[in-house]
Amino acid sequence: MQPNPYFFLVIFTGVALVFPLGPLALAWIWRRLAQPPKPGPQKNATYECGMESIGDAQVQFQSQYYLYCIIFLIFDVEAIFLVPFAVAFTGLPFGAFVAVLVFLLLLLEGLVWAWSKGCLDWARIRKEA
Repeated sequence: MQPNPYFFLVIFTGVALVFPLGPLALAWIWRRLAQPPKPGPQKNATYECGMESIGDAQVQFQSQYYLYCIIFLIFDVEAIFLVPFAVAFTGLPFGAFVAVLVFLLLLLEGLVWAWSKGCLDWARIRKEA
């Protein structure tokens, strides 16, 4: 006897619904059972360092800082990809050398672009902040 072809689709849909909704339902049940019914002085007490906070907790950062960090990550990952190539340089064929050369040229293009846009000018970024 051969199963219905839609049987596996129903199972897949059920699993796709149970995996995300199951933990949410368990968290909701746990919250109902373990949470104090009303906030009290102990629940609203200061935690972490034990000091009362002063001022606004939300600090705005300039978007240039994030761009600077993303550029750093790109060139940091570049170093990770270049280390295995440098280790096995003598045993690789010419095609591997060309592939790494293209990789480096693309990264160099990204560096020139970031430099021309002023993304790497830390003094300018700090003045705008």
